[in-house]
Amino acid sequence: MGSTAISERSPETTLKRLGWVIGLTRAGMLSERLTRGFWPLWSLLLVIAAALMLGLHDTLSVEVVWGAAVLSLGAGLWFLWRGVRGLRWPTRAEALARLDATLPGRPLQTLSDQPAMRAQDDPARRLWQVHQARMAARARAARPVSPDLRISRLDPFGLRHMALLALLVALLFGSVNRVGTVAGMAPGGAAQAAGPVWEGWLEPPAYTGLPTRYLNDQPEGTLELPVGTQVTIRLYGEAGALSVSETVSDRVGELPPASAPVQDFTVASDGEVQLIGPGGREWQIAVIPDRAPQVEITGPPETSGRGEMSLPFAARDDYAVTGGEAVISLDLGAVERRHGLRAEPEPREDITAEIPLPITGDRAEFEEVLIEDFSQHPWAHLPVEVTLRAEDAAGQTGAAAVARFDLPARRFFDPAAAAVAEMRRDLLWSRENAGRVSQILRAISHRPEEGLFRSETSYLRLRVILRRLENYAAHDLSRAQRDEIAAALWDLAILLEEGDLGDALERLRRAQDRLSEAMKNGASDEEIARLMQDLREATQDYMRELARRDREERDGEDGERQLSENAMQLNQNDLQRMMDRIQELMEQGRMAEAQQALEELQQLLDNMQIAEGGAQGQQSPGQEAMEGLADTLREQQGLSDEAFRDLQEQFNPNAQSGQSQGNEGRSGGDGRGQSHDGTGSGEGEGQEGQQGAEGQQGAEPDEGALADRQEALRRELERQRGNMPGAGTQEGDAARESLDRAGRAMEGAEEALRGDDLAEAIDRQAEAMEALREGMRNLDEALAQQQQNGGQGQQGTADADGGQARDPLGRNPGSRGLSGSEDELLQGEDVYRRARDLLDEIRRRAGESDRPEEEREYLRRLLDRF
Repeated sequence: MGSTAISERSPETTLKRLGWVIGLTRAGMLSERLTRGFWPLWSLLLVIAAALMLGLHDTLSVEVVWGAAVLSLGAGLWFLWRGVRGLRWPTRAEALARLDATLPGRPLQTLSDQPAMRAQDDPARRLWQVHQARMAARARAARPVSPDLRISRLDPFGLRHMALLALLVALLFGSVNRVGTVAGMAPGGAAQAAGPVWEGWLEPPAYTGLPTRYLNDQPEGTLELPVGTQVTIRLYGEAGALSVSETVSDRVGELPPASAPVQDFTVASDGEVQLIGPGGREWQIAVIPDRAPQVEITGPPETSGRGEMSLPFAARDDYAVTGGEAVISLDLGAVERRHGLRAEPEPREDITAEIPLPITGDRAEFEEVLIEDFSQHPWAHLPVEVTLRAEDAAGQTGAAAVARFDLPARRFFDPAAAAVAEMRRDLLWSRENAGRVSQILRAISHRPEEGLFRSETSYLRLRVILRRLENYAAHDLSRAQRDEIAAALWDLAILLEEGDLGDALERLRRAQDRLSEAMKNGASDEEIARLMQDLREATQDYMRELARRDREERDGEDGERQLSENAMQLNQNDLQRMMDRIQELMEQGRMAEAQQALEELQQLLDNMQIAEGGAQGQQSPGQEAMEGLADTLREQQGLSDEAFRDLQEQFNPNAQSGQSQGNEGRSGGDGRGQSHDGTGSGEGEGQEGQQGAEGQQGAEPDEGALADRQEALRRELERQRGNMPGAGTQEGDAARESLDRAGRAMEGAEEALRGDDLAEAIDRQAEAMEALREGMRNLDEALAQQQQNGGQGQQGTADADGGQARDPLGRNPGSRGLSGSEDELLQGEDVYRRARDLLDEIRRRAGESDRPEEEREYLRRLLDRF
């Protein structure tokens, strides 16, 4: 038994049993060598097959195909010779070495070894047999070695992968049948034996979106093709065996022969296409015409609160509208030729504006709105003719019927602004109106009645524009100078229309007028939100002004006035709720109700009394700071008025003082400041004030005194800024920053006054007053925030609601006995998002069945109410 077992584990027996493993390993080695030696050859063959399956030989000339064939053949023979020359058949010894390298201890090599010392002793011989048997057991576990087919080192650019990709593309988009067509290019080949063949394609214009059709698959008869379809026909076989006849292209001049291998033409009209020869066919072509696009105006133009024109229109086309324009020309025959329009207008090009197209969706038929602002154009509010044109991809155009209307533009409600805008239009109408415009502007600015100009800055700008216009007109006004004056007049008109933001009452009236106008014109949601925000800000400024005046009146009467029994008190929350209701009605399209609510709000603002806390004892530091800033603002206004009067007298030295608007700073019948000579009080009436003015007529104003007073006012502001409460809060820091800007502006005004630059001084004083107003607003917000945090209550001062007691939640009772939230709690851009979040939360809680029924009933009542 022992000898039999040893014989079974002998090297010869073990290697014999591993014959199939060694054979597979040799085959793997052979595949490695074939792959490494012949990968360029099979890559070339894959590329050639892909080119033939895609039909590239059909698109190239015969010469190019034959040249490519010769090159491919030469490259293939070179790659074949190179691979055969480097190919070596793997031997059995190489396969054993490859297999043995994968086994631990190299058992195959051990089985073929002999002991170095041929010892005759039995122990050594038995030890060697045991070692051989152990190696034979390891060898029997051998498995064929997998071939290493990686050739990335030989093909670093991945050419073999590109060839394989080309073949896959050819299998997807090509046809194996096209490979046989290459034989037709050989003289006496298979094509000649089978007869002539042809192929054709019908390619509609790209803008139609229709697919390309294979002409060979189209049955004989009538074919409907869009105009502009490209027809391509290729003829194979003997030259002249096939020819093409067509009457659809309307081609003239020198034409290619009917038997040319490639026939290309475009379908332009009805006709026929015929292939003449063996296997010929015939089709009747019916052209689908491409009609011109159509466009029409679908409604009257509308004007937004900002003066933008909205003109709705509709457009349609067979396939798609690619563009268009609106051409606006002046309807001179319909213009009422009077006043500044009496002169002959200067030539001006028509207005051209591109019509909007849908960003997404089908452009074959759509409705859009042309929105443009022509407020600054000379034709604003004049009769015009509007023509809309649309264009398709074929270059065809269609025009709408001419519409006639007054060109919509911004309206000016302020009389002075409207007059300045009209003079600007007259100047742009014709430069011949320069003298008339300067004359009217001088008449407007000469002794203007009170209320015509809301600020000294606007009056000064008008006078500067007037002087510049007269200087230009004296030296033949040019187009560039005319446009410069027109731009300055437009800015002045906007300033007069918008007015001084510190004039709270006028700003409130303008905000209400604009909102009412937006209701009539059907403004968008964005326009409504902007106008409502302007109304809110104007209302807040107006209430602050009323509160300030109410405090002054109480101080003047040395006591607190008692409200009448029937007097209504409104706080900020009541007004905010009313304005929220107005905006909600407008967004819902209920304009009549919104207009009525706006009128009610206006009546309440006209008749209301502001509910403020009366000082039952000593004023708080915040109230003292507010009153001090108010006094500083009034004094700064007085200084600005005096500087303005001095500048006005420089323009018109012989003007009588005291009668023009804004005369609050110098002597005269209506003046309230110092006298011109610096000695009088300016408070006198009648003869006294007039004599003082006449006695000092022609005297130079003392600008040094104004500069000294400006310096003293600046130092007072610095003291107030240092003692102002609210330090450490965001609102308090903002107030201090605003007062710091006011101080720098005062310093600039002081330097300008010392340099006798009154115009610069007035500008700096205007900046100081605006910064003071902003600082007072910030301080007011800081004090309100302090009251919410309980700061005012701890100081023993009354709150902002007239000293009324708060409820247990710290809320103030409203005007109707209802508890209201803190002032300005729901102001800002997120008010509606917050309201929606609250309603969603109420709905969620009302739907939870695990809540008490009483609570759910209360939540349902809230949902029913809101």
